[in-house]
Amino acid sequence: MDPVAHTLTGAALAKAGLDRRTPLALPTLLIGANLPDIDVVAYGWGEVFALTFRRGWTHGVLAWVLLPLALTGVMVGWDRWVRRARAPGGPPASAVVLLALSVIGVWSHPLLDLLNVYGIRLLMPFSDRWFYGDVLFIVDPWLWLALAAGVLVARRRGSPRPARFALAAVGVYVGAMALSMMAARTVVRREMTAAGIGAERIMVAPVPLNPFRRWVVVDGDEEYRVGDFDWLRSPPVRGRALVALATGAGDPRLASLGAVPEAAGFLSWARFPFFQVTEREPGVDVEIIDARYAVEAGAPFGALSVALPR
Repeated sequence: MDPVAHTLTGAALAKAGLDRRTPLALPTLLIGANLPDIDVVAYGWGEVFALTFRRGWTHGVLAWVLLPLALTGVMVGWDRWVRRARAPGGPPASAVVLLALSVIGVWSHPLLDLLNVYGIRLLMPFSDRWFYGDVLFIVDPWLWLALAAGVLVARRRGSPRPARFALAAVGVYVGAMALSMMAARTVVRREMTAAGIGAERIMVAPVPLNPFRRWVVVDGDEEYRVGDFDWLRSPPVRGRALVALATGAGDPRLASLGAVPEAAGFLSWARFPFFQVTEREPGVDVEIIDARYAVEAGAPFGALSVALPR
């Protein structure tokens, strides 16, 4: 999810009553909820490198152990040498409680990231396999609205109940979106079977703002089928209406593509890659496009252009 969602989650957890457990509880939860995104520094080495590195080391199971310990150490040190140095009479922060809050904050981050189409490599560094929830769009204003309202009302009233209600409402919303995704996958698979179209993998992904619409990608034999799914339409999707996209993976001109580091990196991240090849002198231009984000060359995200020699 985006930084706003992570920050609001940390704030809601704090205002739900956890900020009363010990001094420095609020900053610990806010920092913890965003800490796995320290891998954003990978963009300093280029966008493709960031795609291959992010949502891995700092989001995997090893980081679930190390990041809370590191954050606790920093907060305990800040409490001892900064906060209490400025106000010697203040009560000390509890290291045990700070550790528990660090775990809650840090763990909330990959659990939220697991809900979207981008996914995370949950088992890093033991496995670089990607896991995808396909439940929420990466930027979800409805999530922002519920959490922000809960935090603001809880702060104004001085009561944790509004924040707890907001977290419960978000839980219900996520659950409803997960059920919608699973039901939509069932409908799409049924439509594919009725249309006589093969379906090895199916993605029914959320789209911005509208929780009733989804973007469908079906991985069939040497082609993808893509299109819209809408619960407010009858039927929500028709198998034959989905647009066919040739993957182009069997093109012999792509034989040397894996030897190009940038292309290999992009393909390690792409979930539904397809290829468009254009002849030129003295070689070919290859556009690699990930169908979960784009269906045309030159897209601002989810596409990469590579020049290959003939």
